[in-house]
Amino acid sequence: MNATRKIDFYFSFISLYTYIGYEAFEDLVKKYDLEVTYKPIDLHAIFSAGGGLPVTKRPPQRQAYRFVEMQRWAIKRKIPLVLKPKHHPSDPVIGHRMFIAALAKNLDVSEFLRNALKILWADDLDITDPRVMVEVANKSGLDGELLLQESTGAEIDIEVNRLTAEAVERQVFGTPFFFYRDEPFWGQDRLDLLEEAIKSNRDPIPFGLIK
Repeated sequence: MNATRKIDFYFSFISLYTYIGYEAFEDLVKKYDLEVTYKPIDLHAIFSAGGGLPVTKRPPQRQAYRFVEMQRWAIKRKIPLVLKPKHHPSDPVIGHRMFIAALAKNLDVSEFLRNALKILWADDLDITDPRVMVEVANKSGLDGELLLQESTGAEIDIEVNRLTAEAVERQVFGTPFFFYRDEPFWGQDRLDLLEEAIKSNRDPIPFGLIK
């Protein structure tokens, strides 16, 4: 594997656009044999740190346009999409902790992530329900009960907080957020630009606060 072809991938199980773009991202990973470091983060904390607003607090015109965009992207990506999930907004921390527990065991988490992103946006289920998360893990070829049990450890709590603090430090302000050679790409609609950077092997564009 080319050592430079590594992606840091910040996401949340409740992120609409992570769900919309995940299969396309998986295709990119396979096409270029990318090594992905998965980083689940607290999206609400990211919004607070970066000045963003949760969907329900955005101006009505932005909410209306988002609704149109959701349908456009669902058509383009050819994926099912629940436009108004019963359990959104929500808190994905149970699933994130289980995901981190799976990472700690060096398990293949790609299918777990794929299925977890469907909980709100395709299956219309409650992501805060531990039983739902156990079933999703089981369906993904993992031991859901074991991951739920191991997710309560103190080391998992430390990692949950560390990942979000790291994202804030790296100036992440939404999800999905990708870093390739430290160059940032925000949003599933930037996957074409990410692919261009990988394919061209150009120098990365530096990222930092403007002073």
